[in-house]
Amino acid sequence: MRSYRRLCVRLSKGDREKLDDILSGGVQAVRTVLRALVLCRLEQGHSASEVAAAVRLTSKAVREIGRRYETGGLEQALYERPRPGTAEVLGKCQKQRIIAMVCSAPPEGRARWSVRLVAEEAVKRKLVLRVGRETIRLLLLSHDLKPWREKNVVCGPT
Repeated sequence: MRSYRRLCVRLSKGDREKLDDILSGGVQAVRTVLRALVLCRLEQGHSASEVAAAVRLTSKAVREIGRRYETGGLEQALYERPRPGTAEVLGKCQKQRIIAMVCSAPPEGRARWSVRLVAEEAVKRKLVLRVGRETIRLLLLSHDLKPWREKNVVCGPT
C-alpha cells in the first residue's frame, strides 16, 4: 500500500472568495462545484479519503484536484483544459464535390441516391480516399438534402 503525503491546501483570500461565489452562486457545472467543495474541505484540514467519502469522489481524484491547485492555481484546479477534438474528415472542396454529385443523377441502374451509395461513389470517383456513411449522413443533413426521397426539390432536370 502506498503512503501519500497529507495534502495541505492553503487558499489565498481571493481564491476563497471565488470559491464562495461558486458555491453560493447560481447554476454551475457539477464538476466545478465538486472541485470547489474538495478544495474547501482540503483547506479545513480533512484528509483526502475523508473528503472523497464526503463528496463521493475517489481519493485519487481528490489528491489530483489538490495537486492541480498547488501547481497551477484555482483555474487549473476547477476547470478542465479544452480538448482538441478530432480533425474534420472532409475538406470544404470535398464537401462541395460530394454535394454536387448528390444533386446530379444517380448512377445508372439506381433510382435515387442512398447514404451508402453516396459514400461508395465518392470513393469510387476519387473525391475522397475513404469516407464513412455517418460522415455523409451528417453532410447531407447540414445541407438539408434527402436524395433518397422520390420528391427531392434540390434535384431538378439536368
